[in-house]
Amino acid sequence: MLVRDTPEGMEVLMLRRNLASSWVGGAHLFPGGAVDKEDGSPGVLDRSPGRGGTEASRILGLAGAPAAGGLAFFVAAIRECFEEAGILLASGPENAPIDFADHRVAARFVEHRRRLNARELSFAELCESENLQLGTDRLWYFSHWITPEGSPRRYDTRFFVAAMPAGQTALHDDIEVIDSIWIRPGDALHRHAAGEIDMLFPTMKNLQAIGRFERSADLLDASAVAEVPTILPKVTVADQGVRILLPGDEGYDSATGLGEDVAFPDRSHPEPK
Repeated sequence: MLVRDTPEGMEVLMLRRNLASSWVGGAHLFPGGAVDKEDGSPGVLDRSPGRGGTEASRILGLAGAPAAGGLAFFVAAIRECFEEAGILLASGPENAPIDFADHRVAARFVEHRRRLNARELSFAELCESENLQLGTDRLWYFSHWITPEGSPRRYDTRFFVAAMPAGQTALHDDIEVIDSIWIRPGDALHRHAAGEIDMLFPTMKNLQAIGRFERSADLLDASAVAEVPTILPKVTVADQGVRILLPGDEGYDSATGLGEDVAFPDRSHPEPK
């Protein structure tokens, strides 16, 4: 979740997935994707001066995992932000900021991004060619969601929050995502309630959580010291239909899931508000 401050309040960057996508086509969400094997390669991890692998694994609660295991999540978040939104949380040689105000620099990174998305260039090769230092210490772990049991497709997803870097402009890739907007969290939720934009349940809950903050600095400061629980929603049948329960909700511990004759709540069978 990339955030920035405006006179009207804090905004978050949201991307709209391609309508033809087989997964949540047309939905608004945050930049992100799966951790690639290369995200944990030594050539990439060595470019994380601000956060070590042991610390990253501790932050993510990956006790007993290899030290590099946690850091790969941070690297994946940086890589996906660049691939999908054109935002690079990194610095150049001698810790110089990546500033796309220089048209020659911008053009060079536009080509890097094109080749990266076309799989003509690896992220490790990009880091090497530009002598990048990845800003893993600019990312703060924010939430951890696991798709409920019974879902046709299940995900184990970790959300991070970071400030939008100066000198850069978000631009969707026009492949996986077809639009990008900066929006206040509350406005995004209102537009979803009005049926103007489509969002997934964890996206909505994360917007509600970051919407409590007026300034990005306050959000980042709180995230730096917060304990992040794992959230595994459960689905159950109630009088009003299918209901999604979160840890702490009444009936969560006794929820037994759905019967075979009840459709799992997805975007065709949305959960009750």
